[in-house]
Amino acid sequence: MTDTNLKNQPRVVGIIVMALAGFLLGQILASVLDVVVVSATHFPGGVTALSRANDPPWWSNVTGLAGLWVGFGTAIYWAHHRGGLEPLPGAWRVKRFDVGYLGIGVGCQIVVALAYAPFHFKNINKPVNHIFAAAHGPTFVLLTVMTVLGAPLVEEWLFRGVLFRALDAGMSSRWGRAGTVGAVGLSAVIFAAAHGEWLQFPGLAFLGVVLAVVVWRTRRLLPAVLTHVGFNALTMSVLVAQRLHH
Repeated sequence: MTDTNLKNQPRVVGIIVMALAGFLLGQILASVLDVVVVSATHFPGGVTALSRANDPPWWSNVTGLAGLWVGFGTAIYWAHHRGGLEPLPGAWRVKRFDVGYLGIGVGCQIVVALAYAPFHFKNINKPVNHIFAAAHGPTFVLLTVMTVLGAPLVEEWLFRGVLFRALDAGMSSRWGRAGTVGAVGLSAVIFAAAHGEWLQFPGLAFLGVVLAVVVWRTRRLLPAVLTHVGFNALTMSVLVAQRLHH
């Protein structure tokens, strides 16, 4: 289903390139912020020690997310102001029963966990532990808010609100419904690959498919954000329960 809310055909290739550039910009900004904080705090061993740390300090994860989001925001801005992508009308409109999308996200997390369970991967929780191992008290709360609320908001805006919609507009105009299916799959692959966690790649790609379908069916971003929040919130709930148990 072509997005009829697009007044002009978006520059699909340009938007994809800008999204990649925004991602790289975010990585660079995160590195710059790390250097600044390392210098200000006289971190033992400097940037080299920080890059090799298995459990980086909480502030490094905060600067990493902040830098990445600035890069994402730049890509989003470019797509809407230079890439020919019209903002999605009613993207953040609240409707009755939207809270149900939280349940869909929780359900997706359960499906992924059950799919991975037979393989007994030892490092399946490595990304979460990498972020939260050195965080306690207020810093743990800060990272939790950024992970459960901030990440879904920014990522859905870029990956579904920009990338998926641009791909769908370009591909469905050529191949109709098959083009939309291709846009769903391609945007999901890009979303999973952007996380750089290859063990988690299948689960993230599955989530990316669900989130793209949610946006395609609802023509809104809020349901996808809530679904993503539910997915991340269950992971955090398990982590909190483990910490309380210990």
